[in-house]
Amino acid sequence: MAISWIETTNTLDWEELSALYYASLGPKDPPRLKLTFSNSMFKLFAYDDGKLVGAGRALADGMDCSYLCDVAVLPSHQGTGLGKAIVAHLLEKSRGHKKIILYAVPGKENFYRQFGFRRMTTAMAIFEDQAAAADRGYLAD
Repeated sequence: MAISWIETTNTLDWEELSALYYASLGPKDPPRLKLTFSNSMFKLFAYDDGKLVGAGRALADGMDCSYLCDVAVLPSHQGTGLGKAIVAHLLEKSRGHKKIILYAVPGKENFYRQFGFRRMTTAMAIFEDQAAAADRGYLAD
């Protein structure tokens, strides 16, 4: 597996990115992905023999807060260290921020602990669909 890395969206196929998310995290439509990745300070795309197999991004303000999100790896490439490499890259890009925050899929918390992430006691959220978010384990009572 020879992974090539790209940090821009200049040549990105938004349909291919959408398919990556559908396979790994759930549906995300191309126009929304284009907007969210375009508004993110840091982004990384992993290609294996020309095929998009992993991605991630961080919203950041350059000083106070960087927020890692949307780290996704195709199921065929999970367990290979690819997700770890994406997170490590985004963390390196985020160095110098006073805080780095992560939004993770429930059940993946231990994966992120190896990077130094710890559960926040004060984090709160309002989701577009609060009931669905609670059903998927993103919200506590």
